[in-house]
Amino acid sequence: MHAITIPEPGGPEALVWAEVPDPVPGEGEVLVEVAAAAVNRADVLQRQGFYDPPPGASPYPGLECSGRITALGPGVSGWAVGDEVCALLSGGGYAEKVAVPVGQLLPLPDGIDLVTAAGLPEVACTVWSNVFMVAHLRPGETLLVHGGSSGIGTMAIQLGKAVGARVAVTAGSADKLARCAELGADILIDYREQDFVEEIRRATDGAGADVILDIVGAKYLDRNVKALAVNGRLAVIGMQGGAKGELNLAALLGKRGAVTATSLRARPLGEKAAIVAAVREHVWPLIAGGRVRAVVDQEVPLAEAAEAHRLLDVGTHVGKILLRASAPARG
Repeated sequence: MHAITIPEPGGPEALVWAEVPDPVPGEGEVLVEVAAAAVNRADVLQRQGFYDPPPGASPYPGLECSGRITALGPGVSGWAVGDEVCALLSGGGYAEKVAVPVGQLLPLPDGIDLVTAAGLPEVACTVWSNVFMVAHLRPGETLLVHGGSSGIGTMAIQLGKAVGARVAVTAGSADKLARCAELGADILIDYREQDFVEEIRRATDGAGADVILDIVGAKYLDRNVKALAVNGRLAVIGMQGGAKGELNLAALLGKRGAVTATSLRARPLGEKAAIVAAVREHVWPLIAGGRVRAVVDQEVPLAEAAEAHRLLDVGTHVGKILLRASAPARG
């Protein structure tokens, strides 16, 4: 088969389409012929040499994909050759084939085609696990999403609204904020022109945000604590603004707040399977019912992943950029 390899870390040009050995499904795994994969920030970090795959994972980038099952490994039940699926991966999505643990497989949501489904697993699992399983967002609360126009952000907006929360977002342009509003965002904050702490306080009569989903990290840590409501929960899932920040414990104690930080890729198989099962139970019906949708900006041929990374680096997209196989069959 062919896959996107990274012979040496670097810019988008470091991504090389090359012939590699076919994966073999192990115990409890299936082999998926990839129809499409999605591009994530973690892939960029791997390309740059900053985010190695966990031990035993595929060396190729790609944390989610869609496709058809072509072979079953030992001990697999409940799935069959020919099933159309999408999957959460620890790596390997940028390839023609990938081996996937059965606990990380999802059926296609009703009404979603095979290629578009590639953009759902990573964002759905990340948002559901952090905003709902960890931070316990409840109806009537205020959710602040940094990077509202990103793949994570567009999913968080929709899921927040679906459960009856009020959703605030930050984004870097009027066009991106308009797209967030189309998805249901109630409070729109241009982080280039406005102070999100002041804006979230103004919009909540001084209360602040009950839950904050943050992709920025250190740069926003102090201000995120200031923006929290009493009993607020800050969920950090990225470090685009740095890894080391100063935490004012007095301010956090005063708000009886909580700060959590998680990643998805390196979690044990059992934890991933539990998250995937929760997404299938809670998120898939919302997608099938039309209340939540995949937001896809562009599709790029899989072999041209370097171009997709250039688009991601520019940062003008909204939602997900997909990598499609050369001749994808749509469900």
